[in-house]
Amino acid sequence: MDKGLLYQSLTKYFLGVILLGILLFLPAGSLRFWQGWLLMGILFVPMFIAGIILLKRNPDLLRKRLNAKEQESEQKTVVALSGLLFIAAFVVAGLNLRFGWWLLPDWAVWAAAVLFLASYLLYAEVLRENTYLSRTIEVQENQKVIDTGLYGIVRHPMYMATTVLFLSMPLVLGSPFSFMIMLGYIPVIAKRIRNEESVLEDGLEGYAEYKKHVKYRIIPYIW
Repeated sequence: MDKGLLYQSLTKYFLGVILLGILLFLPAGSLRFWQGWLLMGILFVPMFIAGIILLKRNPDLLRKRLNAKEQESEQKTVVALSGLLFIAAFVVAGLNLRFGWWLLPDWAVWAAAVLFLASYLLYAEVLRENTYLSRTIEVQENQKVIDTGLYGIVRHPMYMATTVLFLSMPLVLGSPFSFMIMLGYIPVIAKRIRNEESVLEDGLEGYAEYKKHVKYRIIPYIW
């Protein structure tokens, strides 16, 4: 086992847990924010399990997923905007609980949690199908076009999964206001996809032909 990769993974994992806890519970002014605990559970428990599996079976893919340093200037803007959206949505969710602005009923929170977990499974399937997935926009050495499985339906199944994941998060937190904020992720991810396709079409052999074969980006028959 690569101990350096293990330490890097655990460091980022626990920093993520601490940061999300601060963003949720500090604005809420209380640890009695059960929706916040629910989100942290369904987010970080599967993430820990997936990390252990990747560490043992595919450490190269895990290493790629841990690298979040973008080289494309346009993507740096996308990452920054996404980060601001997440911070705003989490903080507003905590404030929403503290001041009781507009809380979703419990059944809606649990329904959103089920949707979140279903999207997580879809995300895991994408990772299984495509070992070239990194968190940065790049064309890797010996990379090939993947056109089977989910990639035979839409060109970006990972973004399809993450969009549903991210939009379901504020609903798990019971905050319609946070959901409205997270809707801003849609134009942000659309900008990322357009830039990514431009990079892949220029640098990845066969991608232009793949675009003709698979017409939709993340939503079949729509976009």
